[in-house]
Amino acid sequence: MPSPPAPVALWSRASAALWLGTVAAYAAMYVTQPFLPVLSAEFGVAPAAAGLTVSALVLAIAGGSLVAGPLSDAAGRKAVMVGAIALLVLPTLGCALAGSFPQLLALRAAQGLLIPGVTAVSVAWAGEHYAPGNLRAAVGGVIAASVAGGLLGRLVGGLAAQHWGWRSAFLVSAGVTALGAAGMALELPGGAGGRRAWRGALAGMVRHLGDRRLAGGFLLAFWMFFGFVAVFTYLPYRLAGAPWHLSTDAIAAVYSVYLAGVVVSPAAGRLASRLPAERLMAGGLAVAAAGVAVTLAPSLVAVAAGLVVLVVGTFTAQALGPSWVNLAARDAKGGAGALYLASYYAGGTLGSFLPGLAWSRWGWPGVAAVSGGAFAAGLAAVVVLCRPVSPRAAPTRDRA
Repeated sequence: MPSPPAPVALWSRASAALWLGTVAAYAAMYVTQPFLPVLSAEFGVAPAAAGLTVSALVLAIAGGSLVAGPLSDAAGRKAVMVGAIALLVLPTLGCALAGSFPQLLALRAAQGLLIPGVTAVSVAWAGEHYAPGNLRAAVGGVIAASVAGGLLGRLVGGLAAQHWGWRSAFLVSAGVTALGAAGMALELPGGAGGRRAWRGALAGMVRHLGDRRLAGGFLLAFWMFFGFVAVFTYLPYRLAGAPWHLSTDAIAAVYSVYLAGVVVSPAAGRLASRLPAERLMAGGLAVAAAGVAVTLAPSLVAVAAGLVVLVVGTFTAQALGPSWVNLAARDAKGGAGALYLASYYAGGTLGSFLPGLAWSRWGWPGVAAVSGGAFAAGLAAVVVLCRPVSPRAAPTRDRA
């Protein structure tokens, strides 16, 4: 039986490679958000249709996650992560050459199928390479990298689209992705995963659906990302319209509120060593809902403040959700992470489309109402389903 890999230090070249690959994956994911109005104008599509450049990708991520997680259980974490991010360069370059809106959507979906090779596997990789006492802090670092990637994709995407056209945004994203692939290939230690048959890996993932606590974690992921994506997908339409009429690069700058998530994610991971993770996740969702309410104010400063509160609340919960699921799952941890990510991006798929219908009918109040309702549903899932199992009911169960 192979010996377990030596623990990776929190501050090491391997950690830096993991973070860089995560940044690249998330930057590719959100690159179109700041220039959705530009795509609407160029291809002659409605806002809800332009939002499909996000929802088609996240729907593909949801499906791809169901394959990437158990595949990493069977074939090995590093092999899946490096292969997926290297291949991601190709459809990202293809997006820059798309000649029609359907072609762009197809290429965005191809990106979405590959991104889970990093996003759905990284937490399971962390669980096998960091010492147990460092896991939540390590996952907090991964979540911070995901926030930084989302910020980078939006900022660079918006600035590139403003000055050199929207196609240039994909060229920059492809370059960042290639760097992430090189870093992971050179610096990530292997030796974890690859010890389960494919059929056993799938069966282990399916068994997680019957676990009450894990089901609560999956619902948390679904509703949290639904509410978050609803706001940030349709925010450009509000900011580009009356009374502010912001330019594309100014809208991209508003996404700098994501910096709050870079700070709060590792802090939440450290705080979880002193407070129950379930309580922190529930509190984060409540804070996020409050931030959405603040964005209803007719003041650009108030909107920005509400977005900061939304980011702090969301990434407090998200910094803990993946590691909570990893610890709550007794086996097939890659499958558990895959179901969490599939739920997360299934919520993002609906969150990037359905609120567009609310926008068309009721404007920003409609988007805010849909988003706030999603956070309330996630909060209910945590309170009702994620509560700890009593020792008498499950004496051998690991506490998350």
